[in-house]
Amino acid sequence: MMEWFNLAARRVMRANRRSLLKGGAALGALAAASTLHRPAWSATKTVRVRSYADIQILDPAFRLAGAEDDVMHCCMNRLVHFKANDPNWTLENEFAEEIEQIDPLTVKFRIKKGVPWSDGFGVTTAEDVKYSYERIAGITGLAADYVVDWQSLKEVEVIDEVSGVIHLKEPFAALWTSSLPYGSGNVVCKAATEALAEKRWTTEIPAYNGPYRIREWVPKQKLVLEPNPNWPGDKAPFDEIVVIPIEDPKAGEIAYLAGEVDITGIDPSSIPELESNMPLDTTLAKFPPNAYIWLGMNVDQQKADGSPGPLQDLNLRRAIQLGINVQDVLGAAFYGQAQPSTGIVAPGLVGHREKNIYDFDPDKARELIKAGGYEGITIELATINQTWATTGAQVIAANLADVGLNVEVTPHDSGTFWTLGFADSPTAMTNQLILNRYTMAPDPSWATEWFTNGQIGIWNWERFYSDEFEALNTDGLRETDIDKRNAIYQRMQDLMEESGAYKFLTHGVNAFIYNHAKLNPALSPDGQNQNLRYHTPT
Repeated sequence: MMEWFNLAARRVMRANRRSLLKGGAALGALAAASTLHRPAWSATKTVRVRSYADIQILDPAFRLAGAEDDVMHCCMNRLVHFKANDPNWTLENEFAEEIEQIDPLTVKFRIKKGVPWSDGFGVTTAEDVKYSYERIAGITGLAADYVVDWQSLKEVEVIDEVSGVIHLKEPFAALWTSSLPYGSGNVVCKAATEALAEKRWTTEIPAYNGPYRIREWVPKQKLVLEPNPNWPGDKAPFDEIVVIPIEDPKAGEIAYLAGEVDITGIDPSSIPELESNMPLDTTLAKFPPNAYIWLGMNVDQQKADGSPGPLQDLNLRRAIQLGINVQDVLGAAFYGQAQPSTGIVAPGLVGHREKNIYDFDPDKARELIKAGGYEGITIELATINQTWATTGAQVIAANLADVGLNVEVTPHDSGTFWTLGFADSPTAMTNQLILNRYTMAPDPSWATEWFTNGQIGIWNWERFYSDEFEALNTDGLRETDIDKRNAIYQRMQDLMEESGAYKFLTHGVNAFIYNHAKLNPALSPDGQNQNLRYHTPT
């Protein structure tokens, strides 16, 4: 299976993403072949996987991280999903027996019949599908964080117990690359959700219908998945999947070498050493991720007393953009394993830019800082407490010290870091610089959506505001012409950079090591997610 990890295959993957976005997968009928049944495994099998974050929210409408997607997908079903370990990003049916887009506004589907919910909530029906998608779209009255994934939804029409029709208000280019195969495509139990006082949940899923269920969760220590006894397919491949949250990849490597986990993502700095001295029974897999790493600047920054902060000055933000040597950052944080980025859209995707507008120019940075009277001021740089991030932040601080700014790096654990920019956080307005990393589906809309006006106080921590960006974001979701979409998303990244709120750094690199004597891993084509549901024993 490992041939597909080589460089040639990665190049094929990038080419085929573009083909997928041209609509080849979106407008055709997906094969009716079921993935419900898999070979039964007779021996008791346990696998221990390192996750980069503990769970906080397992509600698809409000999830925070891909690590939660990995767990949710074990406990719930999606109509379709991207086939694991497939560089071509091939869509295949999961909970759908049949699904077909018959015109730009209409998708017909039929789901598996008789798949029971846990806790006596009956079987999964087309009504549950309707509720799940309309819930995120806001039709039920819920203000979901992921409303963008279903913003073009008009309604889901229920035909009978297992059949329905998705009706769109307008063409929606990201339907097949983002909404259906990712977390917002999870089908939840209507009856169980409506029985909750707030119609939402955090870590206790109200009803399961997937091949696994959560048996135990000890916060910040472990989460244990076990086969769902109500699952009508063959027994799930593992009798236990033990998910161990270890935030820092270096600590994950130590746990792997100690035999405490069977698979872990690794820090890019470890790749050269591992390639030259591979541990016994270990395979190293590298991926070009659909992620983006950038330095963000709060354009509305306030001081503690509520007065305007220095980052409200575009000239200071521009100086910071010009004062950072991206090659220095990547050399230290990624050991030469990652390439500089030209925006938030990765190579191979619609909307990728060929170059940045503002590159490294320390003399111009010094000039702007001196003219603004900012020499020697102190600015805080917040980052997650992971090796690549803290290392990169220190290099950024050194670069900016060279042009006249004093930067204090403040690392945060994941629980704190991922709330820094939320409207109800005490730091939402006082944040200054944040070194950040988001992941995305293979569609540019999943990169741009989080920087819209409506995301200020949610995921738009730079508080970047642009009516032109907002309008283009809507246009990009509706536009199906590949060249027009390309121009839309390139212009959006121009607007981000021109605002001075962003210094684009890299898309990074994703790499895993795993024990091939125990595990055949199911990994997403960009190496971002462990598809735990489809992990199998060797």
